[in-house]
Amino acid sequence: MNPSQDKLTALRSILKEMGNVVVAYSGGVDSAFLLKVAADTLGPENVKAVLAVSPTYPSREYERAVNTASLIGVKVDIIHTKEVDDPKFRNNPIDRCYFCKHELFTKIAEMIDSGKFRNMVDGSNMDDLNDHRPGKKALQEKNVRSPLREAGLTKNDIRTYSRELGLSTWNKDALACLSSRFPYGETIDLKKLQMVDAAENFLSDSGFKQIRARHEKNSIRIEISPSQIKLIADDELRLSIVAKMKELGYHYISIDLEGYRQGSLNEQVDLKIAFTGPQ
Repeated sequence: MNPSQDKLTALRSILKEMGNVVVAYSGGVDSAFLLKVAADTLGPENVKAVLAVSPTYPSREYERAVNTASLIGVKVDIIHTKEVDDPKFRNNPIDRCYFCKHELFTKIAEMIDSGKFRNMVDGSNMDDLNDHRPGKKALQEKNVRSPLREAGLTKNDIRTYSRELGLSTWNKDALACLSSRFPYGETIDLKKLQMVDAAENFLSDSGFKQIRARHEKNSIRIEISPSQIKLIADDELRLSIVAKMKELGYHYISIDLEGYRQGSLNEQVDLKIAFTGPQ
């Protein structure tokens, strides 16, 4: 048995020990894989998927997420979270993610308090340990387990096994909440979130991958897959992007020549100094 097979066996053992689980499900690569393995291991009747919908969730992902869960054989319960109503979240401090995760798992806990389900789980994995993740504090407070991380699975492991299991999400773009498009300290509100969502939907419809519409005041910095940056040289496409972004309210439009890379929001931030939230 190869090492990655050991990890998959470990994941199944962890899930069997739990008996039943409620998966914080987004439709992304990690949570879809966790949902699939949980359903195969425990039976769909012992697995619940909870999808949190709010203005921070990319609108283009909703139908895809529901369809993926349906193919797995698990019904999705939709909840509506209201992190945008929380001034601590809207002020967008360095620990913003904590308030979002706290809201999410508080809502999920309310759902399962009176039912048969006892365990809340999420799709965090080993690679997340190397990133700035203040939401981990909320997971600890709410007793949320991360079976993928416990089993030692990396993002590459998850994509490999997703492909072997027949999940269409195996090569899906990385998914992240829309609030990650704003530099820390810039207030997040409904209008700005709608601008970012519309910008990314347009770019997705135009054929781009790994899209991030980085919003800063009246400017937008677009990240796309590095292999697609050369497409912007086409005048017709470039001008259509400019026209759409200005229609949305942006005055200045730029393309990040490095392209998409995870964690670019944190590149100019000294997190050790700036992080003042829950420890």
